[in-house]
Amino acid sequence: MKRFISLLFISLFIASTIMAQESSEEGKIRLIVRGDDIGSSHAANVGCIKAYKEGILQSVELMVPCPWFEEAVKMLNENPGLDVGIHCTLTSEWENYKWGPLTHAPSITTEEGYFFQGIWPSDNFDGVLRNADYKLEEIEEELRAQIELALEKVPHITHMNCHMGCSSWNEEVSEMFNDLKKEYGLDIDMEKHDVQRMPVDGFREAETTRERIDLFVKALKNLTPGTYLWVEHPGVDTPELRAIGHRGNYDVAKNRSDVVKVLTSEKVKKAVEEMNIELIGYKDLEE
Repeated sequence: MKRFISLLFISLFIASTIMAQESSEEGKIRLIVRGDDIGSSHAANVGCIKAYKEGILQSVELMVPCPWFEEAVKMLNENPGLDVGIHCTLTSEWENYKWGPLTHAPSITTEEGYFFQGIWPSDNFDGVLRNADYKLEEIEEELRAQIELALEKVPHITHMNCHMGCSSWNEEVSEMFNDLKKEYGLDIDMEKHDVQRMPVDGFREAETTRERIDLFVKALKNLTPGTYLWVEHPGVDTPELRAIGHRGNYDVAKNRSDVVKVLTSEKVKKAVEEMNIELIGYKDLEE
């Protein structure tokens, strides 16, 4: 009888603790600040790590087939506290700079062996995957290769997503992509956790860094309790990044270096502190 009462007391204590935790979480503002495209360039690698170490970035998405992947791997393993996702890649969008698949996948590449520029037809791209005579098995083999190499090189990867909508353009591809996430234990369901996109109206259209900082601070101060996600592309303004672009997007270096300046801004960090915003990664959703 005493043992039963003891177990009952422990159960009630655990239940009340969980309820108190859930009640506490309901009143919180939680924010995932995600930086895409680490591994795509040296400028992206430096920008992402700077935005994490000196700013509010909490998650980065790793592009495996890109030339600067190995440097990104080294940086990520030196910063194990940074949440990492695999940014599955089936496109190579820039005009003067290309990459291709890890596998032999002729149905999803150009004659030169590079990925197509985009997924959907666009005035900004010369070739797109949707118009190609693609084979689903080659897409799956390539995605598996990217996932397995990333997991081998960066043990603390927690999730996966896609670059330029490469998983949502075709029902068969989408189903296969979701199956791969579950198979490799990288399936963090954002809908299940009621994660909303944090709107920063006018951010990309703003002409100056100061405007972007002010718009971001305003967006932070407009947040109400809940869990939010903000996604951008950190980089540093270097000759390398200034040489990267495509039709409709030639201000890459300016825009991506501004992202780093916003995320490391003292004004932004102060707003996060004043609003008592909890900065989290994808891994924290599951925990």
